[in-house]
Amino acid sequence: MEEKRLFLHVPTLDELWYRERLMSDPDTMAYNKGYDLSFDGYDRETGCIAFPREEWADWHAYFVGQEPLRYYAYIARERDGAFLGEVNLHKSALHDWHDMGIVLEARYRGQGCSVEALRLLLRQAFEVMGLSAVHNDFETSRSAAVSAHMAAGFSVLREANGLLEVLITREQYLSRASCQREAVTP
Repeated sequence: MEEKRLFLHVPTLDELWYRERLMSDPDTMAYNKGYDLSFDGYDRETGCIAFPREEWADWHAYFVGQEPLRYYAYIARERDGAFLGEVNLHKSALHDWHDMGIVLEARYRGQGCSVEALRLLLRQAFEVMGLSAVHNDFETSRSAAVSAHMAAGFSVLREANGLLEVLITREQYLSRASCQREAVTP
């Protein structure tokens, strides 16, 4: 499969139009529908989340430029700068790890972008921000998410009640990165 050559782009306030579009797309947000989430702007029927312009400045100030507590970026394609989705990291209040999120726009799913985006996010987390571990959780039925996280180097932390928790530590990431470099070096 062709390498997508992606990069992470931290959006300006004016570029949050893309996040608004992403969060309001029923095909993209379908994974999120049907849950009893208790926050403003969530549509249980579609999974969409309202992100009105009047909330952009506060949201941007909270997420952007807040490393190492939080990190947010768009997944962008190198050849044309097109935005394909988003990633984020945020410090867990209960654990010594950062929780992460990834949303890939529906039309770009199934093209190998998720694994590459996860690897870019892990590089940011461990090589740039110096984090100790990255965690995610999602339903075991989301086989594409399971495959992408495993391919990016995550390990299963626990599985219970249809929910899978995955984790990768800084040591695991650095060991894996070292092995990949050795495999390439003649």
